[in-house]
Amino acid sequence: MDMSQYLEVFIDESKEHLQTINEQLLELEKNPDDVAIVNEIFRSAHTLKGMSATMGFEDLANLTHQMENVLDAIRNGKISVTPELLDVIFRAVDDLEAMVVSISEGGDGKRDVTEVVAQLKQIEKGDVVVVPQKSSSTYEQTYDEFEYTILKQSAEQGFHSYEVTIKLRSDCLLKAARVFMIFEVIEQIGEVIKSVPTVEMLEAEQFDDQFVVTVVTKVSQDELQKRIMKVSEVEEVNVRSVDLRRSVAQDESLEQKVEQKVEQVVDKKQENQEEKTTGKQVSSKTIRVNIERLDVLMNLFEELVIDRGRLEQISRELNNPELHETVERMSRISGDLQNIILNMRMVPVETVFNRFPRMVRQLARDLGKKINLEIIGAETELDRTVIDEIGDPLVHLLRNAIDHGIETPDVRRAKGKPEEGTVKLKAYHSGNHVFIEIEDDGAGISREKVLKKAISKGIISEQNAANLTDKQVYELIFASGFSTADKVSDISGRGVGLDVVKSTIESLGGSVSIDSEEGVGSIFSIQLPLTLSIISVMLVEIQHEKYAIPLSSIIETAIVKKEDILHAHNQKVIDFRGKVVPLLFLKDIFEVPVVKEDDDFLSVVIVRKGEKMAGLVVDSFIGQQEVVLKSLGNYLTSVFAISGATILGDGQVALIVDCNALIK
Repeated sequence: MDMSQYLEVFIDESKEHLQTINEQLLELEKNPDDVAIVNEIFRSAHTLKGMSATMGFEDLANLTHQMENVLDAIRNGKISVTPELLDVIFRAVDDLEAMVVSISEGGDGKRDVTEVVAQLKQIEKGDVVVVPQKSSSTYEQTYDEFEYTILKQSAEQGFHSYEVTIKLRSDCLLKAARVFMIFEVIEQIGEVIKSVPTVEMLEAEQFDDQFVVTVVTKVSQDELQKRIMKVSEVEEVNVRSVDLRRSVAQDESLEQKVEQKVEQVVDKKQENQEEKTTGKQVSSKTIRVNIERLDVLMNLFEELVIDRGRLEQISRELNNPELHETVERMSRISGDLQNIILNMRMVPVETVFNRFPRMVRQLARDLGKKINLEIIGAETELDRTVIDEIGDPLVHLLRNAIDHGIETPDVRRAKGKPEEGTVKLKAYHSGNHVFIEIEDDGAGISREKVLKKAISKGIISEQNAANLTDKQVYELIFASGFSTADKVSDISGRGVGLDVVKSTIESLGGSVSIDSEEGVGSIFSIQLPLTLSIISVMLVEIQHEKYAIPLSSIIETAIVKKEDILHAHNQKVIDFRGKVVPLLFLKDIFEVPVVKEDDDFLSVVIVRKGEKMAGLVVDSFIGQQEVVLKSLGNYLTSVFAISGATILGDGQVALIVDCNALIK
């Protein structure tokens, strides 16, 4: 039987089951005696096992089967739930996720899971397994016979063998690049015999911020340490000699066995809760559609929008009532169709938010902090293209909030705060935008420290520093200069990588802002457009050329007399409702050929980005229209202040103005 036709459904459903298992395990950690949660996890694991076996992925099925045994023991009260036990199950889920990813990329889904299976078997017997934390710098390497022989022969020839534990800074952006540089340094003076995690995993950035390499070299321990420390963004290097008396491939630390009393958990509510959870199962009325088909549908509809505009124009010119009526009706129907297609492409931000509770749990354990993550508005929907891009910036901001915002429990106690810090992740709609906020009740941002840092980096001068508002000061941490901190202090860490976050969000047509109160906490607010392909614009004319300005950037339009123009700092400005607004003459910026002379009045479009405003001077306003945003293609990527183009009703091309670039 050919299974390939079911592969996509298998991959999608496996991811859903793994997501459910992850979420329910986090719930189980909070309520260790709740058998209903264990049943829920067991059901997902059982379904996953059955699907994997049917599809012929034996490794996946075997690991899930072993996990099932442990879950069965938990629900029958033979084992009690502890954070250490959950660490092992989470590791098993990580392996399962890696297998599913491998299958989705065309692999065979095979993976070495002997270690985690052994740990699960130990748990099943009732032993406590002590898993070395990833962040611990004392885990020992194990060597097979081949590696052991190399080390022995090297020692006989006068070489030193060292185990080097290297820790990168937690805010390191390009971990794989740093690893490559470290290996380059080592290979100039010696040879790498082994690395944990493996080189492939290091290249794929599948590690926290620490790894161990075994090196054979003739240089001293100190020399080796100094050389590796010279690589930037390396926080710590520990070098120790390999103990060759250790027996081959035996690592006792993993096999510490501690006797544990088996607690019997008798839950009277078990039957009731089982009934409750089964009652929730509602038949699904959804259908899976390949996203590429939706992309094709969207492209076809965009062509229809262009023709709709053309028909509306012809109808106005001919002035035929029947044609007019038909075109109006067609416009109305295509408008409804547009909403349906856009809604089909909408995905709840839940798909991105889902992976955060697990990440926060791991970070909190690594950093020794207590953190409660509250997720609000996960059902808020965004266009899939935006969803794909938004994950990484949110990871950066969450890590920032946890690492540098939330204080350690003892510091929080001293400040009179509860030991457990709260991070709120909130999404909501407002107008044509979606807002995502990350709020923490941590240390906040210190104005003095930011200014001191910005002045020392040459980002601003001391004279300007005094005049900045708090909000403008917080904006400074988005400057790329902040990424080059010499060491991670409580302020430098706050700014690392935030320039990348800002540029990613702005490339999606969004914006990010900060509000903070020292000692109370910070809020990072991201504003994103609902969709990226069809936008409302104001069409304007500059000489004989037409341009489109996105409505989301416009505050209002105005007609200004020439004598009302003022001069300040070699810049033409106007007084707009008590504010000084600089004027930008688009015909000069875009070098439009001049055909007709100026009037005594100027048509001005007032646009805003954050706190800054500008007046764009055009020749005339044409009106508001919905247009399809088309990219300019690969040849014209670096055109200043133009974000794309559109085709108008009469077949003309109008360029779409990027107001953000102009205001900068």
